[in-house]
Amino acid sequence: MRFWEIDFLRGIAIIMMVIYHTVYNLSYFGQYEIRAVSGFWLYFARTTANLFIFLVGVSLYISYAKSDKIIKDHRKLYLKQFIRGLKIFCWGLLITVITWFIFRESAVIFGILHLIGISVIIAYPFLKMKYWNLPLGILFIALGAYIKRLTFSFPWLLWLGFKPKYFNTLDYFPLLPWFGVVLIGIFVGNLLYEDEVRKYSIFDFSSFSIIKLFSYLGKHALLIYLVHQPVIVGILYIFGITKIGL
Repeated sequence: MRFWEIDFLRGIAIIMMVIYHTVYNLSYFGQYEIRAVSGFWLYFARTTANLFIFLVGVSLYISYAKSDKIIKDHRKLYLKQFIRGLKIFCWGLLITVITWFIFRESAVIFGILHLIGISVIIAYPFLKMKYWNLPLGILFIALGAYIKRLTFSFPWLLWLGFKPKYFNTLDYFPLLPWFGVVLIGIFVGNLLYEDEVRKYSIFDFSSFSIIKLFSYLGKHALLIYLVHQPVIVGILYIFGITKIGL
């Protein structure tokens, strides 16, 4: 069972992501002087990321609640989740390879797809913890906020949030603090959709055209994420808005 409001919110997050990356590209390629990594656009980007990753947690719980009714063997249930997370992580690795060849010094080493893939894999035991996910999520976020202020001389724990000196990347979402946002999403998912049943009343807007559009985008979030940057850069190049030499 799908809940239209989850797909709708994910669709909003995807549109926000496309808007931000368009602004970022205009700034990155030097055509316009836009402060894409500070001020309003910084908070816009953080809001987008928080919404998207929070919904990962909510969706993880709903998917788990659905599968738990069908698959009684927990090893098979985890294997299904492991494979799903591994596929997403592999898409992240593809982005790493592509950005390594194109941008080299600022390649995406552990971006949002890496985070989501690993989160899906390691979230399984947390899906059963219900309300404990709220304090654990807050703890992860607090630890991440503390570690973020520090720099380290080694790169091996970069994925966890231990950022080395002079580290530069186009996209960075370490487990600390972002897995904490996933855990809070799992907490809310359990609170509002326990046993795959909506625990609150809401008017059904799913038949409205605009809701259908955003929900459709939300259902295809991964595909849109994978193709949106080449499409944006291509459009900007065709209209002569970027200075990049393709």
